[in-house]
Amino acid sequence: ELLIKDLKVDEVPLRIYQPKRPPAGKRRGILYFHGGAGTFGSIRAFERLCLYIAKKCNSVVVSVGYRLAPEHPYPGQYFDCLNATLYFMRNLEEYHVDPALIIISGDSCGANFATVICQILLNKRDLPKVRAQVLLYPGLQGIDFHLPSYQQNASVPMLFRKLVIYFCFRYLNKEPSFLEDILQNCHVPESMKRKYKKWVSADIIPDEFKIRGYIPQKSTSYKPEVHEAIKELLAITFSPLLAEDSVICQLPESYIVTCEFDVLRDDGLLYKKRLEDNGVRVTWYHSESGFHGILAFFGYGIFSFLSGKKIVDSTVNYINSL
Repeated sequence: ELLIKDLKVDEVPLRIYQPKRPPAGKRRGILYFHGGAGTFGSIRAFERLCLYIAKKCNSVVVSVGYRLAPEHPYPGQYFDCLNATLYFMRNLEEYHVDPALIIISGDSCGANFATVICQILLNKRDLPKVRAQVLLYPGLQGIDFHLPSYQQNASVPMLFRKLVIYFCFRYLNKEPSFLEDILQNCHVPESMKRKYKKWVSADIIPDEFKIRGYIPQKSTSYKPEVHEAIKELLAITFSPLLAEDSVICQLPESYIVTCEFDVLRDDGLLYKKRLEDNGVRVTWYHSESGFHGILAFFGYGIFSFLSGKKIVDSTVNYINSL
C-alpha cells in the first residue's frame, strides 16, 4: 500500500512513506521525530508507527533520523530536525502535499524537537504555516523536577526520575554530577524560579493529578556551581515551555498526549494550559494506564499494549479531522 523511500538531507537520513494509490487531491504531510532522549532510537525503531499513520491517514509521513548525542553534539539534533523540515516544506509538490496541511509531530524528546521547530518556524515567513503540532508525551522543561508527576512516577519504568537527569547529562555530553542537587532544583536561580512560577508550578496542575501522593517541595537553596554544570537545561531550546506569550500565542492548533504513569506527564499538562491561555486550540488525550515510551512497543504483536494502540488511534482520528 505504501511507497517507501530513503534519502539523506545534509547527512540526515529521512524515510518517506507515501500511499501508492494516486491522490484524489493534495495529501497531508506529517513530519515525525522519534523519541529516545536524543541519544538512542532510530527510524527503524518507529517504522511500525509511521507505517500505520501513513496508511490510516492516507498521508505522506517523513520520519527523521536526526543524528544522536553525544557523538553528534547538542544542539545539532534541533538543526537536523529543522533542516529535514525545511527540505520537506520546499519540496511539497514532489510529494503531492497540501501546503495548508503540514503537521509536525514526535514523541518524548522528539515531541520536544517538534515544539521547538514550530516555535522557530514562526519567524520563517517564506514557508507554509504549520497546520498542527502533535506532541506525544512531550518533555518540555528542565526547570522543575519536583512536579507531582516526577514524585508519583519516580520509580515507574521505563523512565525513572533519576534516569531523566542522567539522560540530560548524556545528551549534553557532560559528566553526570550533582544529580541529587538537580532533582531538588538547586540549579535554578531564585530570579528564574520567581519569573517562571506562573507557568511551571505544581499549583497549576489540576488537583485530580495530585491524589496519588504528592508532597509540596520545601524551598531549596540555589547553588551556582550546580547551575553552571547544567545551565543548558534552562535554555528555550531545551525548555520550550518557557517561551514568551508573544511566541506561544502564534503557535498552530495542537494535539497533546499525556500518560498517567510518566514523569513527564505534567510537562504536557502545563503546556496544554499555556497554549489554551494564549488562545491556541488544544485537543488533549490522557492515557489512564499509559507509561512513558509505550509507543516504542506499538505494532510488536504480543509485546504491544492496548493503551498504546488507543493512543495511536486517537492520534490518527485527530489527524484525519484536520
